[in-house]
Amino acid sequence: MADKKVGDGKEKRRKESILDLSKYLEKQIRVKFAGGREASGILKGYDALLNLVLDNTVEYLRDSDEPYKLTETNRSLGLVVCRGTALVLICPQDGVESIANPFITQ
Repeated sequence: MADKKVGDGKEKRRKESILDLSKYLEKQIRVKFAGGREASGILKGYDALLNLVLDNTVEYLRDSDEPYKLTETNRSLGLVVCRGTALVLICPQDGVESIANPFITQ
């Protein structure tokens, strides 16, 4: 990390991203947000705080009776800025499949 000296002698650290998302630029990704929302879109840009810019974004709507269950319906959002502090999961759209939760007892 790069350190910078501030006027009073204290060091101020520059924020660096903990993830390298450059390999996903211009590719379809899927994101999950705190609160249960999910969306996918083409990653156009990001910053050190993991704020994302997604294009051609589609939000997957949830069931009104079960908030964490997705329905087959979705809505188109277009160009979106996703705040990094709200992100829970970032993954590539290709090769993703849902599996049953192994920690829930039936």
